Amino acid sequence: MNPSPNVADLQGSATLAVASLCKQLRAQGRNVLDLSAGEPDFRTPNFAAEAGIAAIEQGFTHYTPVPGTPQLRDAIASYLSTATGKRVDAAGVVVSNGAKQALFNACFSLFGPGDEVLVPVPYWTSYPEILKLARATPMLVPSTEEAGFKITVADLEKAATAATRGIILNSPSNPTGIVYSLEELDALVRWAHNRGLWIISDEIYGRLCFNAERAASILDLDDSLLERSVLIDGASKAFAMTGWRIGFSYCSTALARTINDLQSHVTSGAATPSQYAALAVFRHEPRVQESVNAMVRLFKRRRDRLVAAMTEQVPRATFVSPDGAFYLFFRVDAYFASGRQGSAEFCSWLLEKTGVALVPGIAFGDDRYVRLSFAAPEAEVLGAVERIASALT
Repeated sequence: MNPSPNVADLQGSATLAVASLCKQLRAQGRNVLDLSAGEPDFRTPNFAAEAGIAAIEQGFTHYTPVPGTPQLRDAIASYLSTATGKRVDAAGVVVSNGAKQALFNACFSLFGPGDEVLVPVPYWTSYPEILKLARATPMLVPSTEEAGFKITVADLEKAATAATRGIILNSPSNPTGIVYSLEELDALVRWAHNRGLWIISDEIYGRLCFNAERAASILDLDDSLLERSVLIDGASKAFAMTGWRIGFSYCSTALARTINDLQSHVTSGAATPSQYAALAVFRHEPRVQESVNAMVRLFKRRRDRLVAAMTEQVPRATFVSPDGAFYLFFRVDAYFASGRQGSAEFCSWLLEKTGVALVPGIAFGDDRYVRLSFAAPEAEVLGAVERIASALT
């Protein structure tokens, strides 16, 4: 087969590939601890699931407007406005089939051949691939563990060229869990604004923050900095609704119309019952915040116990303690040896030897590291650390 040049160099999702392999091994009877998942291990809140079921029972199973139902777009606008104090126009909201499609829509609408887009490293595995699908060039901006995996204006200055057209930011970060402060975010966005760049801010983990009620948002910044910005968010992570496939973008109404037109030819609107389920979580009700708070408390407790266990049992695997999301990105090149040179070989060796599934850091742009998801029962997470430690000693 000779595939189209559009996809000839496309790399599949490493995280989904690991999850698929784990299912195969379990089917063979292997005792596998899968810590590769990028989704909460909690049920969708009952009230959201019931809203989706009610929509089906009431016959709300036909097409909606491409950018989403008016009720959901209004609820999302109100949700953003209440959180940030900004006036948010529902006309700038486009509901999509997950945040991944919202990212694709934004990149495909904004960038094209000859455009360079700055992508901090480590990055979520799909950023470079989505940019390549748009025929743009991802320009990787390395960060270091010593700098807390955060990039600075100086890093951006070093990487930018005359062809730079945009930047993708992600806080809290997948895979590192780092969270930019408001001041740090302001500095990066102000630099991009002064250069006339587009800013895509991926805030899908925004409410899964351990040191504040939420992470700083691009909407917390001065309005003058937001003319060329796109916010990406959705229901998947904070509300354990990954399979419902509801994400959204928020941007200027002019760009939202372009994104709407693109989506009308790619997928049309998101699934109708899913939109009604999402409507239940984007409303400002005490039960919504209670659901998020309960999840964050459990993730924070797991984070604390995981960090303590890794520090004690795997001391040469260094990391930055995550302040958000549910990942630990730790360095393993000190444990490379024959048959496990590089993160992919290391993860394959570890899975075969211990039954612990991690995601190789090369998928996120740094081959010295691996990603562990603590979106799994605490006993499994701590049990995995014991297995890892026993294999490496």
